Amino acid sequence: MATRTLRIAMNGVTGRMGYRQHLLRSILPIREQGGVLLPDGTRVQVEPVLVGRNETRLRELAAQHDVAEWTTDLDAAIADPATDVVFDASMTSLRAKTLTKAMQAGKHVYTEKPTAETLAEAVELARLRAEVGVTAGVVHDKLYLPGLVKLRRLVDEGFFGRILSLRGEFGYWVWEGDVQPAQRPSWNYRAQDGGGMTTDMFCHWNYVLEGIVGTVRTVTSQTATHIPTRWDEQGRPYEATADDAAYGIFQLETPAGDPVVAQINSSWAVRVHRDELVEFQVDGTEGSAVAGLFRCVAQPRSATPKPVWNPDLPTTERFRDQWLEIPANADLDNGFKAQWEEFLRDVVAGRPHRFDLLSAARGVQLAELGLRSSAEGRRLDVPEITL
Repeated sequence: MATRTLRIAMNGVTGRMGYRQHLLRSILPIREQGGVLLPDGTRVQVEPVLVGRNETRLRELAAQHDVAEWTTDLDAAIADPATDVVFDASMTSLRAKTLTKAMQAGKHVYTEKPTAETLAEAVELARLRAEVGVTAGVVHDKLYLPGLVKLRRLVDEGFFGRILSLRGEFGYWVWEGDVQPAQRPSWNYRAQDGGGMTTDMFCHWNYVLEGIVGTVRTVTSQTATHIPTRWDEQGRPYEATADDAAYGIFQLETPAGDPVVAQINSSWAVRVHRDELVEFQVDGTEGSAVAGLFRCVAQPRSATPKPVWNPDLPTTERFRDQWLEIPANADLDNGFKAQWEEFLRDVVAGRPHRFDLLSAARGVQLAELGLRSSAEGRRLDVPEITL
């Protein structure tokens, strides 16, 4: 059996996402399983090269996970003729420069999002990819989650009838850093470093809305910085200059041309009272469903109860018990790993990845418009992006 090895320079693996989701739960398991099996029976093996700024941490990770090479010289890793793919999970403010250098060097790229701080930069990246012809992929991990895979299946099967609305709730309490260490890096709360809830999450919500329901046509958003002072990794207080919550309303259009209203609340200053850290409810004329990271439950029209509002008596109905669990009907792997495998197959085949830099640009566009909507206090149209 023939095996081809792709050498992947992994920039930002000392960070939370780069390490946990991409190295530990994606690339290393792919390596351990012997690579990715292709339709013709050959395999694509991966050879990670760890890239970052912390030499001590890189050396520790390389030894811990039996990775032969690491470097603090990103430019050298990009220029290395042996490098096939450049992956980036570093700070948002540095990403566009990294991706530009990699594609100009003829490297395939796979990246976290947002891909750039501005729409103009994000569109320029998509243009560059079209010019040089490399394969580029952007992490759209939530569409690979078991809960959303089940939700998408219900859409494809016509379960909802005509879709009316989508509601999303996301977030949890991120500690300020004084009494307890924060669960997220301090740069996430500094606008000058590319942080902010809108910048971070509207990129996700754009591809989730596109992937589940339809195209985003308008956005109305209200942002907030609920916690004005936080403490960094050294225990020093700093001013939170970025929004830590965003409350959005989106008008969508389905492929059939039907209008859908979507509402998504995102907050790092909320305490969770739901089954999972993110949940989406889709309501349609023929049924409704609620999906989280893993679970999806549904209620068809024929099994929909008829509640009666009575504020004078305690509610006796157990509403959560009136929903049906949707089975997976398949073995669903880790979402990050599943997309990595799809991307690697596209690299070898020399074809575009379905979630490319143009899809990422639409996410940056929605974030940019969300911030502008909040600042101007009005609804904004979302124009189509053309290269």
